[in-house]
Amino acid sequence: MSTDLKDRIERRINQGLLGQWYAAAKSVQVKPGRPHGVTILGRNLVLWRDAAGQVQCLEDFCPHRGAKLSRGEVHEGNIACRYHGVILDGTGTIVQVPAMPECALEGRRAIESFTVHEMRDCVFVYMPSAERPTAPPFQAPAEFLDEAWEGFLCMSRWGCNYRYALDNLADPMHGCYLHAQSFTLAYGAKQDLMKLDRTDDGFIVSRVQQQGENFDWTHMVVTEAQTYCRLDIPYPKAAGPGSVFRIIGFTTPIDETHCYVFFWRMRKIDGLARQAWRFLYRAMLEERHWHVLEQDREMLEDMPDDARMREMLYQHDIGVSRMRQMLTRAAKAQIAAEDAAAARTAV
Repeated sequence: MSTDLKDRIERRINQGLLGQWYAAAKSVQVKPGRPHGVTILGRNLVLWRDAAGQVQCLEDFCPHRGAKLSRGEVHEGNIACRYHGVILDGTGTIVQVPAMPECALEGRRAIESFTVHEMRDCVFVYMPSAERPTAPPFQAPAEFLDEAWEGFLCMSRWGCNYRYALDNLADPMHGCYLHAQSFTLAYGAKQDLMKLDRTDDGFIVSRVQQQGENFDWTHMVVTEAQTYCRLDIPYPKAAGPGSVFRIIGFTTPIDETHCYVFFWRMRKIDGLARQAWRFLYRAMLEERHWHVLEQDREMLEDMPDDARMREMLYQHDIGVSRMRQMLTRAAKAQIAAEDAAAARTAV
């Protein structure tokens, strides 16, 4: 592999893979009548709700003079630029230029639109690639489709590359060290070996000698169009009724030094017990869970951006290594597809 190709692969992974569904915003952030700007993979996007309440997504760029549409307003379900009033619909087509009736710009599809999917209090956006320009169906985690799973979505912005967040999730062994003073992760042995089991949709990395004591395993789901994780945290009896505490986690690259993390904190529970757990979570558990998440954020943000260039991995890092191998393979395939498309265009 040439040095140039290696550099291109590294840049692509750092920026974030294309052809993926990414969690973009909490549903409550996209309020009726108010545009909401986000950045994904270095691209500025604008989200808003149309007249039917459905979320639309465009490049955050007015085709007239380049003003951000997220600074505009929603006009009859479309989005209007605040600079000169130009109105676009959800396909990126200019539907009206109020300052100049019958303007030649009207009817032009001027900027890129993006496919969205909303569920479980979150808006997901598909970022197209050369080999998959059209969004495939969103494959929801099984827990999202099962109403027996109750949960709360938390979102945070971290000042690190999203790869560090993925590495952290594929590393169960850090739980008994970094989170040793937490409410849920204060137990378990500090020595063990790790094993990795490949699955049809990714892999599971887990501790060999310990289960059910700490953050002991992670299922990394890595498919063609989605990457997320699931893991269980054993709850002490003081956490109230219900099954294990399950986390479904998505990471979203903002740029090469920032990312969003979206974590659904879930429990399979019903009846009055569900209401009791919801109350207990809001009253006591949520603050403790944020404390654990902040420990991760602070540790990762303090690591240098080029830490991977100097690190020395060992047996516990088999999940980290596997995750990186899968990202590299996907980035290499994307670059090959882009080069092939460019070659066809040049002929």
